Amino acid sequence: MRAWRVTVDAAEEDLVTAALWEAGTAGIEVQPAPGGRVHLLAYFEGDAATPALALPPGAAVEAAEVEEVDWVARFREGFHAFHAGRFLVAPPWDPATDRPSPDTLVVDPGRAFGTGTHETTRLCLAALEGLAIRRPLGRTLDLGAGTALLAVAALRLGARFVVASDIDREANDASGRHARLNDVRLAVVRADGGRGFRPGSFDLVLANLMTLLLVDRAPEIRALLGPGGALLLSGLLVDDLSCVRSAFAPCGTPTVLVDGEWAALVYEGVT
Repeated sequence: MRAWRVTVDAAEEDLVTAALWEAGTAGIEVQPAPGGRVHLLAYFEGDAATPALALPPGAAVEAAEVEEVDWVARFREGFHAFHAGRFLVAPPWDPATDRPSPDTLVVDPGRAFGTGTHETTRLCLAALEGLAIRRPLGRTLDLGAGTALLAVAALRLGARFVVASDIDREANDASGRHARLNDVRLAVVRADGGRGFRPGSFDLVLANLMTLLLVDRAPEIRALLGPGGALLLSGLLVDDLSCVRSAFAPCGTPTVLVDGEWAALVYEGVT
């Protein structure tokens, strides 16, 4: 890997950042520079030559040393226990996990499949709490489970049986590991969306996915619910609410939860 330091006026940061992404950068760090300027430290795979960029006047490009960094270890250093509604989300090295309670969710960040820190996960946890107050969660499917943090939370909230499903083999491994860390029993399944399950099999489906995937897979996701089931959709921006609601219109009128620019939809009594 090679790195290049591009120094520009702060006002040109967005323009040059876009140009670096188009040139194939693997990642960019933004660092302050004197005189109202910024350093854009851009990383490129392999022995890349100086990127060909149309730079604004006064910009400078120079090679930069690539620091060997264990990014997982660095992330762990800054990852501490935090509250998300009734739950305390904590890494396994935090003292809070020495005496775990039913309101503790243990998460071990590795490749980031979901640590609870993102707004979409917090929205899901809040929605799950509300659902559990109003109705039994019953048979639950966490679709695109990642770490299975939501699946574990569903069990903590009384779900009778929970499936953590993901097409990514590493995510399946992460789901199994988090079941063990939280001392719960999950059915971990490797499957492509809802295609691996019999229609009408679940009382609750959780889908914290990207908007495009939610819209594209809407018919198969809807089909997973049994009569009167509940559906929790997250991973969408507020600006995407209308297209997701349209795709799931047969499920009725949802409750909308918002956290900043992110949103979640909760459907109940789906027929």
